[in-house]
Amino acid sequence: MILNHVWVAFILLGFGAALVQLLQGDLGVFGRVMGGIFDTAKTGFDISLGLVGVMSLWLGVMRIGEQAGVIQLFARALGPFFARLFPEIPRGHPAGGSIVMNFSANMLGLDNAATPLGLKAMRELQELNPRPDTASDAMVMFLVLNTAGITLIPTSVIALRQAIAVEQGLTGFNGADIFLPTLIATFISFSAGLVAVALWQRINLFCWPVLAFFAGFITLTGGLYMWLSSYPPARMAELVGLLGSFAVVSVIALFVAVGAWRRINVYEAFVEGAKEGFDVAVRIIPYLIAILVAISVFRSTGGMDALIGLIARGVAALGLDTDFVPALPVGLMKTLSGSGARGLMVDVLKTYGVDSFQGRLASIIQGSTETTFYVLAVYFGSVNITRTRYALACGLIADAVGVAGAIVVAYLFYR
Repeated sequence: MILNHVWVAFILLGFGAALVQLLQGDLGVFGRVMGGIFDTAKTGFDISLGLVGVMSLWLGVMRIGEQAGVIQLFARALGPFFARLFPEIPRGHPAGGSIVMNFSANMLGLDNAATPLGLKAMRELQELNPRPDTASDAMVMFLVLNTAGITLIPTSVIALRQAIAVEQGLTGFNGADIFLPTLIATFISFSAGLVAVALWQRINLFCWPVLAFFAGFITLTGGLYMWLSSYPPARMAELVGLLGSFAVVSVIALFVAVGAWRRINVYEAFVEGAKEGFDVAVRIIPYLIAILVAISVFRSTGGMDALIGLIARGVAALGLDTDFVPALPVGLMKTLSGSGARGLMVDVLKTYGVDSFQGRLASIIQGSTETTFYVLAVYFGSVNITRTRYALACGLIADAVGVAGAIVVAYLFYR
């Protein structure tokens, strides 16, 4: 519903602005609007088509990981950490396993697997809920961490950047050069959501599983940044790209190696998963075209430039650098709609370039934050929860801190 209002506003505001320009003597304004509409419709289709191969590859590899048991091992390793965050779930209850599996799938970029597992976890949490119409503490924690969940490899963002780089004629471009900055930004968002809910529920985070999780992550990313920060920004970006591509290829090699060792039919597992990749890429075509067309109308009539200019003047009045402002609408939209934010990210990548500061920042924001309203609506709606308590407030805190963290991280790595 919210995305519907945004889409209608983009179209009608753009049309109104075009009428004003026509009355002022600009006879070519509607020609520019019409040309932009057809160009962006073609762009949306081309980009989605370019995703088919990458999504098929990744979902095929993930299916190998599922059948080889690697994802289940990953889930068991995270078990002690999540047990501390959900004290009201009895030991051995199915909800605990579903929650761990859901987060494991999210961390590995398995959106198709994560959502069914999340809905299953919500049904199991509802069985423990003494007030069926009101979200329990465990439900709130689960939902907020889902809206701010850590994604180790932002597969779809990398795939989009790679596809647009080809369109822009960039040879040898490494779409994974945002890997480490995105990982840090998504960890900041996750931590903000976790702390917000823990303070509300009075959960003690000073226990060894939680501290070990935070210490391990901070040590790893801090060490990597200390090593990389000694290089100039261009060299740092190159090394981050190497690190990201190494991580992606290593995950693929690990899944294939374990699958072969456990004697599963790796080839057939890959093909089975790859078939889903085609369906996923094709399904996003209408959504991407819809939002790109609306953005085109808004941009070609000067609306987007006016909005960005307004934000930029406010930022400049505070004495801050304004280079990050063009990517800020991605963060604002991401809270409302994942497909809308994806369209805005594509617009930034095409306007400023995939290798620009603005393009990298938009990609980091897209890869490190989640669609809060959508997640809350789908997950709570699946079990008829009408009183969501403080879930939305904590989710928005995680989103806001995540976007701010993404901006800071982008400046640290690319400036």
